Amino acid sequence: MAAATSDPRALAPGAGEAIWFLGHLVTIKTAGEETHEAFSVTEHFPPAGFGPPPHIHHNEDEAIYVLAGEIAGFSGETTFRGVPGAYVLLPRGVPHTWRVEGDAAARLLILTAPAGFERFVRDAGVPAEDPALPPPPATEAVIEQMLAAAPRYGIEILPPPA
Repeated sequence: MAAATSDPRALAPGAGEAIWFLGHLVTIKTAGEETHEAFSVTEHFPPAGFGPPPHIHHNEDEAIYVLAGEIAGFSGETTFRGVPGAYVLLPRGVPHTWRVEGDAAARLLILTAPAGFERFVRDAGVPAEDPALPPPPATEAVIEQMLAAAPRYGIEILPPPA
């Protein structure tokens, strides 16, 4: 973790703090400690079919930029579809989720403001042994870890839609 600074930061492709989180790889590109807690940026590599459970961020807005693959989801009553180059804003306080569509993995750049989501990823995930998709998780243990960590970061996990 780097401290906030006025110096620019440049990362090579694949660089950053790699974490296995809910069955996919997340790389922290910029943490709140570096931005005076203004924002964080994480790169996500979710496999085909992956989707987080429906949830609400009570502390931050979430913006997703789709770099590869395709996602579909909802935010409140609005549904969305994202292909490479698409941008989705998920406002705080609104229930939302998304899922990787098709047979290919996705690559997403996620910005949260203010920062804090990256700390949830650290707490609910584990340091990646290598920068690749994790082995299939022990689902019950992974979900328990996420459910225990979420309230500490103002994230409310919701039941799946009916």
